[in-house]
Amino acid sequence: MEYGIAPMNPTDLRTIAPPPPAPGVKYRRILLKMSGEALCSQEGGFGLDPEAIGVLADELAHVWRTLGVQLALVVGGGNIFRGLRGSASGMDRSTADSMGMLATVMNALALQDALEKRGVPTRVQTAIEMPKVAEPYIRRRAVRHLEKGRVVIFAAGTGNPYFSTDTAAALRAMEIHADALCKATKVDGVYDSDPKKNPGAKFFPAMSFDEFITQKIGVMDTTAVTLCRDNKLPIRVFKLAEHGNIERVLRGENVGTVIAHG
Repeated sequence: MEYGIAPMNPTDLRTIAPPPPAPGVKYRRILLKMSGEALCSQEGGFGLDPEAIGVLADELAHVWRTLGVQLALVVGGGNIFRGLRGSASGMDRSTADSMGMLATVMNALALQDALEKRGVPTRVQTAIEMPKVAEPYIRRRAVRHLEKGRVVIFAAGTGNPYFSTDTAAALRAMEIHADALCKATKVDGVYDSDPKKNPGAKFFPAMSFDEFITQKIGVMDTTAVTLCRDNKLPIRVFKLAEHGNIERVLRGENVGTVIAHG
């Protein structure tokens, strides 16, 4: 393990006190949105890869332990099932989206297991009630978990079809009064076109909400960005795969792109 974090019996988590906040941290409470591909062995892959999950859990555990920040997470379900893809193949959109939401629950449970093996207390809350698997989403309870130092993983989107996990992440971020919505992606920020297809793509270290919406940049759902704009919640877009980026973002370093009011 890169950070030297020893595995821990989940039953020991009852004795863990929340770490104190570290000096120099810009964001005390964040919501981190990741795609389901973060739990895969390769970009565009499917399924769950224990090694990839372990690497991500190591980094999250390190941030939780050393910075003392309050972490809420939303993980997409595209590595298992994508509602839009199912709809495009002829499935009823509501049915396909429900299947996609259930996929996010599987990812949340996998990430919870990996974090707790690293000594991080977690709770999974789902917008679709399944009490034998996870807690139902209750805003006040989620905030209390965060205050107690637990990592909260929100699953099943908003519980409604036709809404992306980006929109669910924006909604949950506002409900828990997060300091920022952090979107972890495959590229190192926002560009005017896909940098993997266009080597001359222009990188934006900062941009306004209105610029993002007007230019129809596809790195994030427009509905989610509009919600953040209307509620003055800044967004940080950065590359997840670069080691240490989560910590750099939390410290307010110049990583990725900041989307905020101009």
